[in-house]
Amino acid sequence: MESELNIMRPPSFDPQTVRTYLRRHRIADLPALKQALGTPADLTVVRKLQPLGYLTSYTHRGRFYTLREIARFDDDGLWSHEAVWFSRHGTLMRTLEAWITPAAQGWFADELADRLHVDVQDPLHDLVRQGRLRRVDLAGRFLYTAADARRSKDQIRARRTAHAVPLVADATALAVSPDELKAAILLFYGLLDEQQRRLFAGLESIKLGRGGDTILATFLNVDPHTVARGRQQLLDHDVAPERIRRVGGGRLPVEKKRPTS
Repeated sequence: MESELNIMRPPSFDPQTVRTYLRRHRIADLPALKQALGTPADLTVVRKLQPLGYLTSYTHRGRFYTLREIARFDDDGLWSHEAVWFSRHGTLMRTLEAWITPAAQGWFADELADRLHVDVQDPLHDLVRQGRLRRVDLAGRFLYTAADARRSKDQIRARRTAHAVPLVADATALAVSPDELKAAILLFYGLLDEQQRRLFAGLESIKLGRGGDTILATFLNVDPHTVARGRQQLLDHDVAPERIRRVGGGRLPVEKKRPTS
């Protein structure tokens, strides 16, 4: 009788088997996990994963699994292993919503694709259709913004200002128009000597990151090589201090001659 009961009793699968396997391999797909558990059922694997705190990859159509305790997320909340990417936020749609909603300037699709290492067009369309995001045509490109109307307006304004004045990272708190700010920056730039202009342009290019040389060259009406040279000077600490005016420097006051009588 006891042997008959053992035959009828469904097999018991230990979740720690899955945990041990993932800790050894870091990521795995469903067939590998089923083999590790010794079960043909997808649902069994999913049930054993649930109490372990698992994540599915947002690349490769969510094919791969890992555990939160294994992932080592970077500052963007992303982690990859063998070119398979995972997000702190879980799915790609949740990640896009979490990135775009608080962003100072919203996001363009190509910017997101570059950072996330995956095509984002379809999930972005779905998020807009579901009312979880907005999008607006900005200079022939769709800018994706928060669903909240006021927040979206601030993001659009900040992005337009950034296009007009690339030196500004967040324009949401500006009390002047982009044209006024641009005029003020160019006035300041005109007061600098040749080396200071080059270093100023190089510094702002570093802050902008990829494409900064071209953006700054267009904004300041200089050759991109000039910006690149200033950037490299700063990175190499190759600055001529004797050419930077000291505080209180400049011409000495001219002593006025008193008339003799």
